[in-house]
Amino acid sequence: MNPLSAPHHQEEFKLKDTKPQLGERWPHGAVRGGGGWISSERATSTYDLVEQMFHLFVRVVKAKDLPTNPLSGSCDPYIEVKLGNYKGTTKHYQKKINPEWNEVFAFSKEKIQSSVLEVFVRDREMVGRDDYIGKVVFDMNEVPTRVPPDSPLAPQWYRLEDRRGERKVKGEVMLAVWMGTQADEAFPEAWHSDAASVKGEGVFNIRSKVYVSPKLWYLRVNVIEAQDLESDDKSQLPQAFVKAQVGNQILKTKLCPTRTINPMWNEDLLFVAAEPFEEQLVLTVEGKASNAKDEVLGRIILPLHIFERRLDHRPVHSRWFNLEKFGFGILEADKRHELKFSTRIHLRVCLEGGYHVLDESTMYISDVRPTARQLWKQPIGVLEVGILSAQGLLPMKTNDGKGTTDTYCVAKYGLKWVRTRTIMESFNPKWNEQYTWEVYDPCTVITLGVFDNCHLRGTEKLASGGGARNDSRIGKVRIRLSTLETDRIYTNSYPLLVLQSSGLKKMGELHLAIRFTCLSLANIIYLYGHPLLPKMHYLHPFTVNQLDSLRYQAMNIVAVRLGRAEPSLRKEVVEYMLDVDSHMWSMRRSKANFFRIVSLFSGAISMSKWLGDVRYWKNPVTSILVHILFFILICYPELILPTISLYMFSIGIWNYRSRPRLPPYMDTKLSWAEAVHPDEMDEEIDTFPTSKSQDVIRMRYDRLRSVAGRIQTVVGDIATQGERFQALLSWRDPRATSLYIVFCLIAAVVLYITPFKMVALLAGIFWLRHPRFRSKLPSVSSNFFRRLPSRADSML
Repeated sequence: MNPLSAPHHQEEFKLKDTKPQLGERWPHGAVRGGGGWISSERATSTYDLVEQMFHLFVRVVKAKDLPTNPLSGSCDPYIEVKLGNYKGTTKHYQKKINPEWNEVFAFSKEKIQSSVLEVFVRDREMVGRDDYIGKVVFDMNEVPTRVPPDSPLAPQWYRLEDRRGERKVKGEVMLAVWMGTQADEAFPEAWHSDAASVKGEGVFNIRSKVYVSPKLWYLRVNVIEAQDLESDDKSQLPQAFVKAQVGNQILKTKLCPTRTINPMWNEDLLFVAAEPFEEQLVLTVEGKASNAKDEVLGRIILPLHIFERRLDHRPVHSRWFNLEKFGFGILEADKRHELKFSTRIHLRVCLEGGYHVLDESTMYISDVRPTARQLWKQPIGVLEVGILSAQGLLPMKTNDGKGTTDTYCVAKYGLKWVRTRTIMESFNPKWNEQYTWEVYDPCTVITLGVFDNCHLRGTEKLASGGGARNDSRIGKVRIRLSTLETDRIYTNSYPLLVLQSSGLKKMGELHLAIRFTCLSLANIIYLYGHPLLPKMHYLHPFTVNQLDSLRYQAMNIVAVRLGRAEPSLRKEVVEYMLDVDSHMWSMRRSKANFFRIVSLFSGAISMSKWLGDVRYWKNPVTSILVHILFFILICYPELILPTISLYMFSIGIWNYRSRPRLPPYMDTKLSWAEAVHPDEMDEEIDTFPTSKSQDVIRMRYDRLRSVAGRIQTVVGDIATQGERFQALLSWRDPRATSLYIVFCLIAAVVLYITPFKMVALLAGIFWLRHPRFRSKLPSVSSNFFRRLPSRADSML
């Protein structure tokens, strides 16, 4: 037996209900803080889904009139903020006696072990120990408490003191010191004491940030025709095609079937473009030359902002553009704009904003709004997510010979991405950060992923011994909003599961608090009767191949744009959150989908077995009751539909007791992840194209052929049954068709002169007859149907 299927493993993979100490809502906007009552209506509505964590904030603004070094005659100042064993420093300025820093330091209250906060001003020396200029000392008992929406604490000037604090020295420093929570505006940008070991550029990679996906448009390029193409080979006419490029996206039209100077294509090329538009549309008309090489017949570069933005299905006007001859010499480059060419190309180009670009080809849709903001409707709800903590994480890399993990969490819903701060060297990190999204459709999914930050130290290696510089995946959680009850706070611990070559592995647990607030129940009910995607998706739908291509283009653009932020949301993170590999072949996923289909028919199969038991009188009492019900429905046919509706209503009421009480989560049994074969798992995580040896590829190819052969047989059987239905009236078997149409004529006459109730009654009694009156051989109708011809005889 697979060890993963053991009972204790199954319990380990389940969702757990928790009861954390969250911030509570109190009358008049009061919330219980660290040492008493804090009046903060905004804080309670914003940060009541997380445990309040108090921090000591120190804002270092600037200094003035600092003394210069007697030897060098200059001052290279920086500030050191020290609280017990924790120490943070600002950047230093060269030769500046009035520097400005505007930096914030945050010290966790739980780890404060000193009653005194010291702020030192020092002079950076190239060699030796830095010179002491002065200091400011604060008593921790005198630090005020501030919670938003209170206005920020005003910084003050403080005179510097000598080492012993007995007298004032030259120079002043402007500071603000207060006690606050993670709801403070300074929290995301602050230097945190639990990340004191991070230096240099790594400091930017530990901060929490909110990102917004770029606005994506579909660029539709309808290449209609060209005129007056001229080939270098004057002896023959050109046979042309058009190559279009937007950034890294390259598409080509089909080759014009005839050689002509006025070719026609009338073909659509679809691209994804991100606003603001940085790329340009480059169109190149090329022809097939005699030496098997493509020759450039003309070229044009068009900026994207000149094209019309289409919001609905209205037609777009076409335009003619003059092509430039490609391949000027160096001496002729300056005369390019003076030369005129008669070669033109006819285009119909537009930016389409009536579609939703990124998620429409995946089942995990997180946003259903079109690109054009003019088509947006009012939000119907608010989603609040408190990212509390993680427990039991595994070491993801080694640092100084010791396994460690530096974790952060990413959440994606709609256009908004959030990233928590990185918690250093902890297998049980606590973030306690809360984020809010506007909801425009409840039938959407929020995705949360946990990652190990591999960009804080320059020498770290992955635990497997590799030197990859990608942030490692720890696990992912998806939650469908429509499965959440309104205004209920869900506090659950989700297992973080990852499929590895060795099989399914639990990497830890992610603790979340989630609340979906409904703004208008009427609007939600209204949405359930309307299309999920924008109108243009149904008026001008894309093909499956176009959707796959456009989705990958969109993901690449989003990954590039978010990778340019500071701190960057790296490409491997974006691809994991957007399920970039969800369409790749997987034996495990194919089995899981097959058994999902089988489970759908389990109810029908159970019903057919029950009806079979009724027909064969396995339980005489049940069979007699079914006969009585059947007679009642025949005598009173108007009761059939009400009876079915009442039966469905009763089932729904009965199932209310066993309704799901927890949000959906990763189901290992449904995913067929518990009993996956090691080689199948290794095949799934293999690169594309494959990196395996030829023997392994041959074995997997033979296995794929075997599976595909069984699928082929099933599809062929389904096609055979459908073709037999067609053969009833197609005269492929003249005798069978003759018998069938004669039967239809007799049946029509009998049904015309016989009351329908009588026909239904006789048919039902015949179908429910006692086994004593049955034959074990197939029925006449079944024998007749099986003898009908299909087109399988014509298959090679």
